[in-house]
Amino acid sequence: MRKRILKFFHRHQNMKAFGILSPCIFWLGFFFLMPLVIMAIYSFLQRGLYGGVEWMFTWEHYPRFIDPIYLKILVRTFRLSFMATIALLIIGYPMAYKIARAQKRWRNVLLFLVILPFWTSDLIRTYAWMLILRDTGLINNLLMFLHIIDEPLTLLYTEGAILLGLIYVYLPFMVLPLYASIEKLDPSLLEAAEDLGATPFWGFLKVTVPLTKSGILAGSLLVFIPSVGVYVVSDLLGGAKAMMIGNLVKLQFGQARNWPFGSAASFILMTVVLFAVFAYLKFAGGKEALEEAR
Repeated sequence: MRKRILKFFHRHQNMKAFGILSPCIFWLGFFFLMPLVIMAIYSFLQRGLYGGVEWMFTWEHYPRFIDPIYLKILVRTFRLSFMATIALLIIGYPMAYKIARAQKRWRNVLLFLVILPFWTSDLIRTYAWMLILRDTGLINNLLMFLHIIDEPLTLLYTEGAILLGLIYVYLPFMVLPLYASIEKLDPSLLEAAEDLGATPFWGFLKVTVPLTKSGILAGSLLVFIPSVGVYVVSDLLGGAKAMMIGNLVKLQFGQARNWPFGSAASFILMTVVLFAVFAYLKFAGGKEALEEAR
């Protein structure tokens, strides 16, 4: 009798939990899973003559991605995303450390300044960089006014412009997780390391970095994953000369009207990103970081 009561109780608890989570399950299933299913189906269909799809099964869109043109775009995407992540980690860690160790009255002000760019659209901020980097922009005009150069430099529509845009747009996504991790760090641990003979450099390397690994991991993922799929920054600052995979997918669903190939490219990108993330979690992050991420 007792077992039946316990079994009924657990079943009631499970049904109650399912009832609470059902809106979330419906939301994720309808607005996240359903579009993926539709794109998966489209990736195996043929392109319609005037756009759309024709309901004829084909495998041709996945092997097509092996073309050197598309592989070059994929390599460029991961290279720029990786470089942006490393640069943001180098820039963001000292910023987050300084904010976490600042006086309380200044800490909130500095955090507000980090969050302030979120109040403006990424599109508007990227357009601002176009005005700064173009041939008649602020940088070239200043350099020519100072007689440092005789003719404008090619700053816009380059990989360097894309990298600068990624660093600018995603800097808060790196600083905030790092700040949350560093802020919890007990300063007495660094004092203990110093008492044991550790220099400030080795104390930072052996104490601070390992204890803030979760922030480094979270910030790196929050920067790397959206950087791989970005298309606004690369479209405006890179143009056709430095196309990334996000621009390729946008082009297929837009001007080219090749929805099947665009869907296949999206799934290939998603698969490669998942493998890269799991590899990072396992080897760079270590077992403890992987458990924290889960």
